[in-house]
Amino acid sequence: MSQAHSLPPRIEPVSFAGFDQNFAKFCDTLGGSFERFGFAVICDHGIAQARIDAAVAAAKRFFALPEAEKLKYKLPVGGQRGYTPFGVETAKGAVNYDLKEFWHVGRDLPPGHPYRSHMADNVWPDAEVAEFHETVGWLYGALDAMGLKVLEAISTYLDLERGFFEPTVDFGNSILRLLHYPPVPFDGPHIRAAAHEDINVITLLLGAEEAGLEVQDRDGQWLAINPPPGSLVCNIGDMLQRLTNHKLPSTTHRVVNPAPERRGVARYSTPFFLHFNSDYVIKTLANCLDQTHPDRHPSSITADEFLQQRLREIKLA
Repeated sequence: MSQAHSLPPRIEPVSFAGFDQNFAKFCDTLGGSFERFGFAVICDHGIAQARIDAAVAAAKRFFALPEAEKLKYKLPVGGQRGYTPFGVETAKGAVNYDLKEFWHVGRDLPPGHPYRSHMADNVWPDAEVAEFHETVGWLYGALDAMGLKVLEAISTYLDLERGFFEPTVDFGNSILRLLHYPPVPFDGPHIRAAAHEDINVITLLLGAEEAGLEVQDRDGQWLAINPPPGSLVCNIGDMLQRLTNHKLPSTTHRVVNPAPERRGVARYSTPFFLHFNSDYVIKTLANCLDQTHPDRHPSSITADEFLQQRLREIKLA
């Protein structure tokens, strides 16, 4: 066997410039990566790097605060807004918790909106990090808008109307997570993020340049994701996998501990978990069914029911 044939498959970056230059080709390339790997890497995404850096800098300032200061922003119920400390989130089926702390920003709802019954208002550490609200709020909006464009490409790939997903996510319980993985000074049973799948529709991840993100391929081997600097890593979540009858897979992934020479380096990343509207009914798309692909999820479920079920499994509800 030649060396070329022995190399593991690689997720090739897709330029977002194709969204405007050749939409059909862009959709085919992006959708093909999602169907093959459950993941895609998008370069040339156009989100201003200086503003991304400002949001990450604000997050770093918050995570550097004393623990008592950070815990003021831990909400009494659940972990969908504000601060979640170390030792909480545990991957489904895992024994050990992940080595991470994080901050969650959600969607701001207008007064009187019915989803306010279960979507909490955001909290902001204005007294400790004055620029946090402005910079991180901006990043939420930028990734929310990018997520809609990725969904346009996905709907086209699935032979749906280009705007199919827009009314299904316009008030979704989408979450921006600011993640801090501290240095890992020695070997132990815990890793930065144990193997898991994402709950939501799609995830958009900035800040994956520091090594550690790995995706499990079809044959069980782990593929390292090493995107070019400034790229956006995007993956399919369980909700979209279910909707598409697994045509677009929600792939198991993890963040492993660093190599010895990088153990003194913290890792920061900013995944955006895009969600359906709470009352959207996840029911298998008709055009993802045929004789060779029967319905794997004949029972429908609302997005919020699915979310709450999964949050309980990972100790965030």
